[in-house]
Amino acid sequence: MTLHYHGTPITPRRELLTLAGRCFCVSHAKPDDVKICHKIGQSVMLDNGAFSAWRAGKPVDWEKYYAWCDEWLAYKTTWAVIPDVIDGSEGENDLLEHTCPLPRQQAAPVWHLHESLQRLRRLCERYPRVCFGSSGQYAQIGTDAWHRRVAEAFDTICYNGTPRAAIHMLRGMSLAGGHYPFASLDSTDVARNHNRPGNTALSMSGGWDAIQCPAHWAGAAKQGALFMGEDHA
Repeated sequence: MTLHYHGTPITPRRELLTLAGRCFCVSHAKPDDVKICHKIGQSVMLDNGAFSAWRAGKPVDWEKYYAWCDEWLAYKTTWAVIPDVIDGSEGENDLLEHTCPLPRQQAAPVWHLHESLQRLRRLCERYPRVCFGSSGQYAQIGTDAWHRRVAEAFDTICYNGTPRAAIHMLRGMSLAGGHYPFASLDSTDVARNHNRPGNTALSMSGGWDAIQCPAHWAGAAKQGALFMGEDHA
């Protein structure tokens, strides 16, 4: 079963309340809905806000992020993304991972696609959940290069087709129903588009939640003819 984390804030509040029982992603950069999501949601993903800060060119106060996470990690179905530097070096991201005080069972490091497969393997050995982040030459989801890199990643971490850790695809809801064995995905599609004609937050979230990813990876050689050239962006 693939978990679909719907990004917030979702406004107006009455629209958010229709999503009781869903899974939510709440960013430290926009934490408005964190309390209500813990009242009505099944699982909450706490995003570190690094992507928003990176786009805005602003630094992140990680101590404030940790303090914010501490309150909500009392909910055992809540988990948090470990701080990361999106365009940083492996050394910078390793330092953030090694010094993170969050409980490992509820913390997920980010493996950026431009980083080494050795780092990915190491993270999957240390954590029950690892996030994939599109970055560097693989920043655009759905390109041929992106697909080749993700295929390499699953070839690296799968044993008999099963990933050694639960893999979460950041900003990857559009990959639901595809060829990759993602355990979970997130996006802000519902938050951004539920107010368009014919849409509601409930109908959109229901549509996404009904699309599952496979449990096993068939391997790049077998999947290559299927995904090369597709555009999932």
